[in-house]
Amino acid sequence: MEQRGIEPVPAGERYGRPRDLFFLWTGTTMGIFTLVYGTVIIAFGLTFPQALAAIVIGNLLAFPLVGLTSLQGPATGTATMAVSRAAYGPKGARGLSFFGWLNMVGFEAGGMVLITFAALNLLERAGVESSTGVKVVVILVAALIQLVLPLIGHSAVMKAQKYFTWVFVLLFGLMAVLITPKVSLGGGGEGADFATFTMAVAMVMSAGGLSWGPLGGDYSRYLPANSSKKAVFGFAFLGGFLPYVLLMTLGAAAATVVAEAGDPIAGLTGALPGWFVVPYLLLIIVTLFAVNTTDLYSSGLNLQAAGINVKRWVAVVADLVICVIITYVAVMSDSFNTMLNTFLGLLIIWLAPWAGVYVTDWLRRKGRYDVEGMFSDREPYRWPALIAQVVGMAAAALWINSTAFVGWVSQATGGTDFSIFAGFLVAAGVYAALDRRPVPALEVAV
Repeated sequence: MEQRGIEPVPAGERYGRPRDLFFLWTGTTMGIFTLVYGTVIIAFGLTFPQALAAIVIGNLLAFPLVGLTSLQGPATGTATMAVSRAAYGPKGARGLSFFGWLNMVGFEAGGMVLITFAALNLLERAGVESSTGVKVVVILVAALIQLVLPLIGHSAVMKAQKYFTWVFVLLFGLMAVLITPKVSLGGGGEGADFATFTMAVAMVMSAGGLSWGPLGGDYSRYLPANSSKKAVFGFAFLGGFLPYVLLMTLGAAAATVVAEAGDPIAGLTGALPGWFVVPYLLLIIVTLFAVNTTDLYSSGLNLQAAGINVKRWVAVVADLVICVIITYVAVMSDSFNTMLNTFLGLLIIWLAPWAGVYVTDWLRRKGRYDVEGMFSDREPYRWPALIAQVVGMAAAALWINSTAFVGWVSQATGGTDFSIFAGFLVAAGVYAALDRRPVPALEVAV
């Protein structure tokens, strides 16, 4: 069992190659959630060609963030949210790390809910009724299975995702073969206006590279410090970008066949032949276990970066307990889809400004960091970054169009959603304007 938390990985304990990141991110992102995001795009009213454009544009804009945050892993030996301390200060970054933890918990709980629904569907097909007791047992068994890989640690996660990748490619490839002949390329919605198209792009970005960005360094930190930067960036970017584009496109295509495709359990199966339904439900379960493995491992690191002084394995167990509680509440209610859409919409408000500050800080210090300073109290708060974060969050909130609320600027512009761009650019600009001090020589690339 890995004992290391966010403390930097010594040179003598580094291992692996940059291409391992490709399998890590492919195994993580090649899941049923990615497929469902594609169906949601069609549900916005987009035609299939419009949906394809939103999928490509959104992922092209978002997944470079995963490549960028992966670069700091080999350079610092620590997790991404710990690297954020360079901009925000060791204590100033705690709030952002806590938001990062909430981010992971939300996705983990969503995964556990769908695992439970898929397992209950399989049991019903075997003649077992979904009583409250059965639901509780299924949730607890799923939680125990889910605990194994994140608890063992980094090496187990990296190896497992490599094997998951090949299995998922085979099964999703078969699924594509079964669905493609039924697809109507001119189908989908009746067509969306520009405002709705911007909402679709925002959803693609928030559900994809933007939400995965805070995890980049968590998995690259064990790579040797002299690893090729181009390879680290490229493999991390492509490992997430390719599955998202392909599976979201498949989801959008399925939505042209079955109107209820947004429901992966009861709806999407309508586009599949009867003999493939049981393998498909098993595929849902296994892919979600793979996604949650990555989320759970990183959420433990985020909890430590948030200033909670616990061992990594304790954080993982505590995190899963919270997910079990949320899963039970969600399974016993009928509001899961609403909860998921609201969660995805509100992620933008803190993630986009954080990304703006993070990227600007990386550019200022030319990719070099004072690692010791990240774990000391000599400058606990860095106000330029904190102020930029708050201003950026306000800008994102003004331009968001979500199920929870619509910002004033979005309303004034016909419902357009430029919350990600507003949050990113405003936070980046404010941080660059306020943080005018010279970068210490230690942090400048030679």
